[in-house]
Amino acid sequence: MVSQISWENIKVGDEIPALPKVATTQMLVKWAGATGDFNPIHYEDGFAAAHGIGKPIIHGQLKRAWLVQLITDWIGRAGTIEKFSCQFKAIDYPRQMKSMTEPAEGETHWCKGLVKKKYADGDKHYLECEMWIQNGKGEKTTLANATIIFR
Repeated sequence: MVSQISWENIKVGDEIPALPKVATTQMLVKWAGATGDFNPIHYEDGFAAAHGIGKPIIHGQLKRAWLVQLITDWIGRAGTIEKFSCQFKAIDYPRQMKSMTEPAEGETHWCKGLVKKKYADGDKHYLECEMWIQNGKGEKTTLANATIIFR
């Protein structure tokens, strides 16, 4: 976790520390097992190709979880997520495995974000943040917004 932040020290425009993610086909199998999402577009080459997406794709809810991790790692115990929304704009692909434990060369996805608004309502303090997942080409493939309430 990143060092503890405080509402007083945050400014509109501040960047949330970036979180790199390497998705592998092995990670997708583990995610499917943990969540019960066994849609073959996430692990079977032929099925994914037959459905026009070329090869297996990263689960949308896995990408959503990455963005939740980005914001919770940053806010730590200083606050909680009051609202969170996520939109999937483009497909992301995992890396194949080079060995049992090592991914092949390929894309690193970057979870990034910004503070868009900071305000108080009575004794409650809020931040509104915009986040996204960026692929190796710099394209924003998944977008999210969060409202954080500070204790």
